[in-house]
Amino acid sequence: MSKIRYGKTNPRTTALVSDLKAKSRENDAPIWRAIAEYMEHPNRSHATVNLSRINRHTAENESVVVPGKVLGAGELRHPVAVGAFNFSEGAELKITDAGGECLTIEEMANRNPSGANVRIIR
Repeated sequence: MSKIRYGKTNPRTTALVSDLKAKSRENDAPIWRAIAEYMEHPNRSHATVNLSRINRHTAENESVVVPGKVLGAGELRHPVAVGAFNFSEGAELKITDAGGECLTIEEMANRNPSGANVRIIR
């Protein structure tokens, strides 16, 4: 009989989910609860978002959260604060070159606990 482990095994993911749920309850911010629920899904269903999509759906100096990985395909033509679970090297370079910033989801939640003016892109 084999032991099958169900659930997340990455300690960063489990800590992130519990932290986001706590922030959502403390600050009455449903956006962090929604991100936590996305992160509870299997890794194969996590978002992979290209910079071209972020460029299309954001305005200058907006804040965006990606519950997954940001990839470097496309261009970013305005500064945007992007919070994501992970970034490709090309995406980080292009975001900082455009004047934006790359943050982890944890940093984004700590910076804006109420979740005001933060957009989810999947």
